[in-house]
Amino acid sequence: MPGQRPFGAPSFGRRPEITEPEFGRRTIGNIRLDPYSTNYAFREYLPSGPLAPTELSGHLETTCPTINTLYFPTRAQYPYRTNNYWYGKIMVSYHSPTGVAAWTDLKRSLKDDSLPDYLGAPYVKTINGRKYWYDQYRIGNDRIHRYVGEDGPEMRDRLSRHEAISRNREQSRKNRSRLMRILRAEDYLVSDVANGQAVSAMAKVGVFRLGGTLVGTQAFRCYEGELGVRLPLDQAAMTLDIDIASFERLSIALDDVVDRPLDEVFRDLEFEPVPTLDPGKTWKWRQTTRETLVEFLTPSFEEAEEIRSLPALGVSAQSLHFLNYLIAEPIQVPFLYRSGVLVQVPRPERYAIHKLIVADRRRNRDLKSAKDLAQAEYLIGILLRDRPDDLREAYETAMDAGPAWRRHIASSLDKIPSVREILHLTESSSK
Repeated sequence: MPGQRPFGAPSFGRRPEITEPEFGRRTIGNIRLDPYSTNYAFREYLPSGPLAPTELSGHLETTCPTINTLYFPTRAQYPYRTNNYWYGKIMVSYHSPTGVAAWTDLKRSLKDDSLPDYLGAPYVKTINGRKYWYDQYRIGNDRIHRYVGEDGPEMRDRLSRHEAISRNREQSRKNRSRLMRILRAEDYLVSDVANGQAVSAMAKVGVFRLGGTLVGTQAFRCYEGELGVRLPLDQAAMTLDIDIASFERLSIALDDVVDRPLDEVFRDLEFEPVPTLDPGKTWKWRQTTRETLVEFLTPSFEEAEEIRSLPALGVSAQSLHFLNYLIAEPIQVPFLYRSGVLVQVPRPERYAIHKLIVADRRRNRDLKSAKDLAQAEYLIGILLRDRPDDLREAYETAMDAGPAWRRHIASSLDKIPSVREILHLTESSSK
């Protein structure tokens, strides 16, 4: 009934009774749900009288008013997995097991393929308390040290299988093409040519290997595979901006550089440097034929947000406050272009909380700010259901970072009170 609080957590109020009617169907409130159906929609406002699941979903999509609260049962309260549920005005729809499996296999194959064809003498180097793998080999009289990746169980396993990976590289490439065909058939969002060419070219010369992290809407689109959900078109619509962020200190400490200067890479793709107020410090390039814009960013730890240098990438970067939170502990995911490109993106829970900060920091509270809030709201709703511990940790980390962080987050949450209630709930549940 209108005004009835949703269920899914004790703080949201008393949940409706679940009874066992005839033929094994379950009734939640006045909705009859078929345990074999996957097209369920959970809404605050329900039509009068029982409806079969197919009738219910069609009715809700056309006649029910929208709500501002998350409405779904926990697995303990309702044992059948649902593929769809309503979050605010948005129907959250999960991809099929086939699509999820194909995306996971693609990620695994791209990670294996990230190793070079030949390894000389791999060794571990400790930088600021963290361990990184390098490959050492000679070219003439020169000894080359090439950064491979951060140490961890996955990296050690991959290095131990290097010979087998190298032998099967061509077959793996063909398999990735097959997996991409599956993902296209499953309606995963794939990149357009302009963005795909630019991201692929940067990956090929080592931008993501050397700490570059894809941020912004390009990263948001990658969460479709990471979270296994279909993204709303208005939030995931193709953007002409490609934002790459990296830590300046990491770029210096790695002591390695991209395989080819990026200004040459961009020139081949018909990009031209965008003039800046600091001569010789180029941090963004614009494509002359398609208007695609590539920008490089780095965290600012000073009062002023100045232009800084990223030696590993051979470019300058615009420094920004709060960016260190976003790109800490990034994850590797496939960028869906051609047979797949391995990129780094922020963790989705950090991306969501960071968007709350960015939305309030924008000088002109325009459509970009509204898009920031929409992306944050959508991700937080999904993460509450699927990764509540990760969401809570990301939120608490940001809130503990200082008063400026809390002020920006609170200001954004005033515009989306339903999310404020969710985040306060996750915070209180940890105490």
